[in-house]
Amino acid sequence: MKPVVSDHALVRFLERSGSGDVERLRRTISASLENGCRAAHSIGLTEFTIVADGLIYQIRNGTLTTVLEQYHPPRRDDRQRGDRQRGDRDD
Repeated sequence: MKPVVSDHALVRFLERSGSGDVERLRRTISASLENGCRAAHSIGLTEFTIVADGLIYQIRNGTLTTVLEQYHPPRRDDRQRGDRQRGDRDD
């Protein structure tokens, strides 16, 4: 049985194995979001999203909490489930 690798473990592996400079990446992402964060804070927002380059960055209380794809095509099983919900048939 192969183990599932958690996000936390993956980040720690990248940090500790030298395979990726996680802190450099963290600084790069933070710098790229700085103008959007400054604009949001100037109008009093503490929770907001920034959309750039096909990604959605969710910011809460000054912390980037997640990054989502802006355009996420439905998976095949989602389309099939949607078809069935609308009463379409598979033939």
